[in-house]
Amino acid sequence: MNPQAEELNKIIQSKNPVIYDLLSAKGKNIFFPKKGILGQTADAKGTKINATIGAAVEDNGSPMRLESIASNVNLDPSLVFPYAPSFGRPDIRAKWKSMIYAKNPSLGDKVISLPVVTNALTHGVSMAGYMFVDEGDKVIVPDLFWGNYNLILTHAYGAILDKYKLFKDDHLNLEAFEAKLNEGEIGKKILILNFPNNPTGYSPTTEEVEAMSKIIKDAADKGNKIVIFSDDAYFGLVYEEGIEEESVFSQLCDLHENVLAVKVDGPTKEDYVWGFRVGFMTYGIKSGDAELYGALEAKTAGAVRGNISNAANISQSLLLNAFENEAYQSQKDAKYDIMDARYKAVKEALKEDKYAEFFTALPFNSGYFMCVELAEGLDGEKIRQILIEKYSIGLINLNNVLRVAFSAVAASDVKELFEGIYNACKDSK
Repeated sequence: MNPQAEELNKIIQSKNPVIYDLLSAKGKNIFFPKKGILGQTADAKGTKINATIGAAVEDNGSPMRLESIASNVNLDPSLVFPYAPSFGRPDIRAKWKSMIYAKNPSLGDKVISLPVVTNALTHGVSMAGYMFVDEGDKVIVPDLFWGNYNLILTHAYGAILDKYKLFKDDHLNLEAFEAKLNEGEIGKKILILNFPNNPTGYSPTTEEVEAMSKIIKDAADKGNKIVIFSDDAYFGLVYEEGIEEESVFSQLCDLHENVLAVKVDGPTKEDYVWGFRVGFMTYGIKSGDAELYGALEAKTAGAVRGNISNAANISQSLLLNAFENEAYQSQKDAKYDIMDARYKAVKEALKEDKYAEFFTALPFNSGYFMCVELAEGLDGEKIRQILIEKYSIGLINLNNVLRVAFSAVAASDVKELFEGIYNACKDSK
């Protein structure tokens, strides 16, 4: 093992040996290189002639660039063309951390890490897998989950997705969740909590979050060592009263010394910048401090460097400019109103009694999506094809559950969408 990895491991073991036990073999071995090329480059910062970094500069010291590209970007070239750090730009890391506290008031003075920048949330989940998942590890997920978890965790890291039933009587199936978390021997447990949920668009009530937290705490009290990936891709898009508006990370980040919360989030869906590919990983655990978090951040940045080197500088710079723009929040509120109107249009359309003959809506209250479960005897794939060919409507079929991305449907088209599903079901009979 590299001495730099051993140094980070010693910090983690001295601060909280549970976290060391939760790390995968890759997580234990990874480090951010402070020596070698990066260290020598850092040492040379500020020199008159700096021939360390593998980037080209103009004779005046500014980044070398093509005018055909630079002319299309209204930013200082130093914020666009050079590499960003593998940890992410320090300014946007600090800004995003302050935004986490602002969006989650119950965090109060709880101590969390500085976020590490990833190449959006898919990469963030992958880096969480790198850090904590060994081949053969079980990762607890609901039976309705984002299909990309298969590629990220199963096919890349050899994890086994261990499912429990998400819903019971239009609410979270807390009994199934508790049973799954406590299944098997006391030991390492990995679970993903994704709210608002993809594909269902469900977020828990405040009471459900408190119940989940108690279930997790009780499991930790028994001696289980638990790492929780909080996939917050659709954070902030809640459309009903009584639904928890904060991330579950707020409850979990200081729940227990045996519970490590890993927040994976970013502006992709929150701020409608799908192509920017910027995300964040943030850590929280009871009694966590700057030294412990610094070690985890260094390991995470090492994983990022060994995987993609760093996330795009231009995307981070554009986002930071937006976050500091005085019009940012009002513009975001305006887009929320559009999403809220589409959600309400779906709720209104589903009041049609005749639809119950062929499909039933699964619980939803937030996010980009909702799902309808088809009646027994209907073939979801056949209906999907009819919808495309006869009604020019595109949906996703998930084993006879149809996922509707109302985020991509104008409110005025929602009624036609559900009439199309109804008629396609009738046609398929």
